[in-house]
Formats: sequence, structure tokens, C-alpha cells
Amino acid sequence: MTVSTTLRDVIGLDGSLPSLSTATLIMIDFQNTYRTGVMALPGADPALDAAARLLERARAAGTPVVHVINDGGEGSPYDIRAEIGRIETRAAPRDGEPVVVKGFPNAFHETDLLDVLRRLNAGPDLVLAGFMTHMCVQFTAQGAFNLGYRPTVVAEACATRPLAAPNGTPVQADALHTAALTTIGDLFGTIAPHVTDVPA
Repeated sequence: MTVSTTLRDVIGLDGSLPSLSTATLIMIDFQNTYRTGVMALPGADPALDAAARLLERARAAGTPVVHVINDGGEGSPYDIRAEIGRIETRAAPRDGEPVVVKGFPNAFHETDLLDVLRRLNAGPDLVLAGFMTHMCVQFTAQGAFNLGYRPTVVAEACATRPLAAPNGTPVQADALHTAALTTIGDLFGTIAPHVTDVPA
């Protein structure tokens, strides 16, 4: 099958991956929410292992790290005041690493993420990883692109869940993950398949 040219190629956007040492890492919603219960993701643990490796490489490179968490309110699966909504230990922030609380899929919407990035003198390259690929990762990548940043998503450090298509047909988590990454890669950013694909 012949595939179409990406919009990035059509308009001449750079397709190279950034170096960690000159980028800012944004860790999105690595919350216990996605390891148990109604929102459990089938690929959560492998993605968290990859996220831990990405964090280790970023910290070793002196890369600024920003953590984002979703607050769905008390008693919800996204209750950041309870264990269910806390950041999983493999992706937990260290002292001095800012944590941005959001309420929408786009981590820039009605948050101080942009202000945090400006204080860090970040940009234009952002490296993104997190949950869920088709939701908060995709829309944060779009938000970053719309603000003039160059986002790169690390595929193996992301995961999502199976859902029903509009006709009721099941869409497997891997298929939705791939579709979301393909959408991002068509215009909004570059995709690094593995943690080691991002240069130090």
C-alpha cells in the first residue's frame, strides 16, 4: 500500500529528533490511575519502565523535567489527594522538578505549564511521554505545536486503552496507540519509537 506524504514534509518541517540535553522533558499523567481499576491500561507497566529509563537519561543530561498530573476531583480515579491519583514511583518527581496540575487533555489549557516552561527558559524542543497516547499526550503535543514548540513523543513511554469504534467494533489499545502517534507525526511533532532513539 502506498502511503501519503506527511503534512510535516509537505510544509517543510524539520523531522530530526532533538537532543535531550537541549530539550525539556514533560512527563504526562504517570498516575496510579492507569495501573488499576476502571482506567487500567494494558501497556502501563512497560511504558512506566520506559519512562523510568527516559527520566534517568534526562536527569543525567541535565534536562529540565516537568511533571503533569490530571486532577479529576475528590473520589474520582484522578483524585490527586489519594493514592489512586498520585504519580507512580517509577516516574515520580525529584525535589525541584515542577508539577503542573491540569483538568483538560491539553496540559497547556488553563494551567501554568507555559509559565513554567518560560521560567525554565525552555524551548523550542520538548520531549513528551505519558498516558494516554490518544488523549492527553496527543492533545498536549498539539497544544505545544500551536504555541510554537517542537514536541517529540517517545512512543514506548506512552500507552492507552482499548475502546469501541463508532460502529461498536473493538479498537485494540495498540491500534489506538499507533493511530494517535501517527496523527501526531503527521503534523504536530516527531516520534521517537524508543527511549534510546532520542540523542543524549
